[in-house]
Amino acid sequence: MSSLKLFHTTNGGVTEVAPCLAEAEADVQALIEAHMETMLGVRFLVSEYSTGPAHGGRIDSLGLDENGAPVIVEYKRGTDAGVINQGLFYLSWLMDHRAEFGHLVRDRFGATAAAQVLWSAPRLICVAGDFTRYDVHAVREHRRSIDLVRYRLFGSDLLGLETVASVSGGMPVARRARRQAVARAAADISGASMVELANAVDEVLLGLGDGVNRVERKQYRAYQRLRNFACVCPPQRSKLLVYLKVDPKRVALVPGFTRDVSGLGHHGTGDLEVQLRTPRDVERAQDLFRASYAAA
Repeated sequence: MSSLKLFHTTNGGVTEVAPCLAEAEADVQALIEAHMETMLGVRFLVSEYSTGPAHGGRIDSLGLDENGAPVIVEYKRGTDAGVINQGLFYLSWLMDHRAEFGHLVRDRFGATAAAQVLWSAPRLICVAGDFTRYDVHAVREHRRSIDLVRYRLFGSDLLGLETVASVSGGMPVARRARRQAVARAAADISGASMVELANAVDEVLLGLGDGVNRVERKQYRAYQRLRNFACVCPPQRSKLLVYLKVDPKRVALVPGFTRDVSGLGHHGTGDLEVQLRTPRDVERAQDLFRASYAAA
């Protein structure tokens, strides 16, 4: 059970808003599907998708995340020990039916999106009233990208979503090996100064908290919790560009360091561009990194 407490404040004091579960699983599904991009960072594709007579199932929701990775979302009203296994079953089906998924993406989002589906990082998001410690342990044993998200309704107009566990797919990579890979990539492009910057940024972003996943795309590297909170582009000759999910209107922009790119085309996601040229710039940017992480 979530320990989050919510209070309605008035001049006369505070009143606790008691959390509750939805009356039916379909209510949670309908609410999230209607606002999936805002809530989960996933573009909604289709609901109750049939896996055919051989598999005999229906995927609750299919979508595409900010990095182009295919996403399955499964919902449960309360606690259900089968939600993870059910989702993994559907994820396996999805990997065997890539062309079918590609047709869905093309019909909904166009040929370009269909050609850029990131099949190396398919995701499963389980949304439920609660999870057990066994669920949390189970997802860490699977080599898949799985997010466990707990929901709660507060009153008649508030919905809370809390990430209980977030695990990236693939074999764990030692931090030293990650640093070396980033250093090699940066050195190939822009020399020793970029090695320091790439190392520093990678360390800071991965170290912001548990459950930070790193997703590699050709044009950028995304750091995500449930949603992206930072996108780092390949180093240029003299600077590193980082895009954050921070509202530029709430930041005192500094020429040559931060820039409002809302409405401007760029690789990755985020409306605040941070330009890093020295290790000191990385230190200056850490509050912005933390703010973006907290908002993800």
